[in-house]
Amino acid sequence: MFNAYLDTIAITERLHRQFLELVKIELENHGMHDVNNVQAMIVFNIADLDMTVGELTLRGCYLGSNVSYNVKKMAENGYILQERSPHDKRSVRVRLSDKGRNLRALLLAMIERQVDHIAKGTIDQDNLTQALATLNRIDRFWTRAMALGPRAMELTPAA
Repeated sequence: MFNAYLDTIAITERLHRQFLELVKIELENHGMHDVNNVQAMIVFNIADLDMTVGELTLRGCYLGSNVSYNVKKMAENGYILQERSPHDKRSVRVRLSDKGRNLRALLLAMIERQVDHIAKGTIDQDNLTQALATLNRIDRFWTRAMALGPRAMELTPAA
């Protein structure tokens, strides 16, 4: 169990890095040099929503200071639009521009190609659903462990 747990952590990190590398290759193949792979995924996650930088941080796997920097760069390069919240002047809301929506469509097409290719192989819907369920249980365990600290392991078994 110990080695499987460590291997799961390692493969999760490696999968994330590899996916970002695929995004980088896609951007390069389309001559898009004014946005990086992490910024592209932020654009993807904004989708059709209008949200604050804080909400964006909570929604994705981004560090707060990095999101603020990336939002600034994406606004400068025309991928997102920013405006002060009418209710809280300290808060900035972001949404995609036409250029951002085009980038999101490009990424969506890339992901659809990947899904089609995976589906032709040995991975099916049930395999992905089982993997996701396991990763969600690990996520809940880690979230609980962070909230409760060392006592988390004493109180309840992993979900």
